Amino acid sequence: MLREMGYDVTQPEAPDFHCVSPRGEFTIEATTCAPSQGGVLADHPNPRTPEEIKDFCKDYMPMKFGAALTGKLNKKTAAGESYWERGPGAGKPFVIAVADFHKPGDETSLGSMTYTQEALWRYLYGHRVEWQFIDGSLSIRSVKVEDHVYKGKSVEAGFFDRPGAENVSAVVFSNAGTLAKFDRMGVDAGFAPGRHIYRRIGFRLDPDPNAVVGTMFDELVEAGSGERWSDEIQVFHNPNATLPLALEAFAGTTQHRFEDGSHVSYSSGTPVLSSQTIIIRLVDSDEFDRASA
Repeated sequence: MLREMGYDVTQPEAPDFHCVSPRGEFTIEATTCAPSQGGVLADHPNPRTPEEIKDFCKDYMPMKFGAALTGKLNKKTAAGESYWERGPGAGKPFVIAVADFHKPGDETSLGSMTYTQEALWRYLYGHRVEWQFIDGSLSIRSVKVEDHVYKGKSVEAGFFDRPGAENVSAVVFSNAGTLAKFDRMGVDAGFAPGRHIYRRIGFRLDPDPNAVVGTMFDELVEAGSGERWSDEIQVFHNPNATLPLALEAFAGTTQHRFEDGSHVSYSSGTPVLSSQTIIIRLVDSDEFDRASA
């Protein structure tokens, strides 16, 4: 994704990536939400109903993101150096990239990345969004969140408000670090296997200012479709950053800022909010009959 956006990317010992282009210069340290091996978070709630999913994103997942992010925030070398003080990009904006791999999917429940993005911005900015229609127009307001609590464990909301977090210029997230994404990019580049059909079904951003859900789409994935590695990238800018990251650094992605007490998002076009990729293998009648026998 970084090279697609025109960056000269090197991988020093730490942080993971040093990025330079006319857009700017910054470093990125990557991390993941991994399965919890102990403590209360090891007892995964496996939400299924809308109400269970709401509670899951309210407390459990913010704690998972919090563990990954604060681990990188607090880590120091033997010499006492933090990530933003190391490597050729020291003194430039420092970014943490986080991906959600906290739970594999199975036949009875959905896995990571399915609906966890809501939990990330809630944890980062320490606010939730409430909405209602007033005289036919959508009204949105941000409400302060104090703590995330799960089975007696409590974590303070607002990662960007934590001491030391002013050194993190932004957090980058994607819910598309999947085999389906790599399959589609291969097809787009002309490497689709013969006798296969790829379809992508999901929701795109609805630009209507009164929309509260995305618009459905159903598309064939073909060579030259134009999908980019950066299409699903979400950039959360730190309002308290000592070295702010310019919007131009990730131009073309979906970016979020907290301005005047409100969550403000910037998008280009109609990015995909969520999707599933369906792969269909075409068979002749003899193979179908053998498989059915």
